[in-house]
Amino acid sequence: MTDSSTGEGAAYGSRDPDALARRAGARADPDRDQHFLVDDRVLDRIPGYLPEGADPSHLLEIGGGAGALTDRLLATASDASGRLTVIERDAAFAEFLSEEFAAAVADGRLDVVEGDALDVELPSFTACVANLPYGVSSEIAFRLLPEKKPLVLMFQAEFADRMVASAGESEYGRLSVSAQHYADVEIVERVPKEAFDPQPAVESAVVRCTPRAPDYAVGDEAFFLRFVKALFTQRRKTVRNAVRNTAHISGLDDPEAVVDAADEELLASRPGTLEPAAFAALAELARERGSPTEA
Repeated sequence: MTDSSTGEGAAYGSRDPDALARRAGARADPDRDQHFLVDDRVLDRIPGYLPEGADPSHLLEIGGGAGALTDRLLATASDASGRLTVIERDAAFAEFLSEEFAAAVADGRLDVVEGDALDVELPSFTACVANLPYGVSSEIAFRLLPEKKPLVLMFQAEFADRMVASAGESEYGRLSVSAQHYADVEIVERVPKEAFDPQPAVESAVVRCTPRAPDYAVGDEAFFLRFVKALFTQRRKTVRNAVRNTAHISGLDDPEAVVDAADEELLASRPGTLEPAAFAALAELARERGSPTEA
């Protein structure tokens, strides 16, 4: 077998992350939100966190960097005779990925897209596995979640804890309700800062999102998410006051009509205690009685 420290001809899944970084010729820049995952054991485990039955025929990676995770994902895609698309905003790293994995590019199994994942057109991917830039984690996650595809994403641990929190917990909020609207969300591994180079200031966590339909119905998803956002800006207020005080965010023209129609026990509770289904029911009532305008 080819030495894993070399690039040309190395088996996919065997490349050493430190050697990749050396060949890339540039260190990750924390000022540009770059922290390379360099722990082989974590890298080897991450593709295996895809949900059982997930289709690996067209994987998406965001933020390929020097290619350590790209290498593991190419091995996963190879097993499925599949493809991998990597979106990388740093021109130097995008060029390096195209050169390091030139054989996969030539075979049509790797497509390196230089650009910002918030701006470029996403491919028709079947699953996404990525160590996301932490500064734009929320924006990227909420671009991916509506695609309703399996996701395995690395986040700051605090962000991950908020994604998976349940009603009544201190971490529960808009992020929890919004993420869980699209998927079953679980933390599958906590990753220490020592697994990265350079080390971030915070711990990290790998989150698995398994898409599924919610157990409630909403007539207007955009309004539902906007309504949840509005109420959580007043999380310490009662629901009654939160509905009244946030019409400028939710777009309600007649919040008093919503308060008049809602259950008294619900109105006396606080947003952080409401299950997603309760938010959905209240949002539907608000949509019917509150005459919301378009965002």
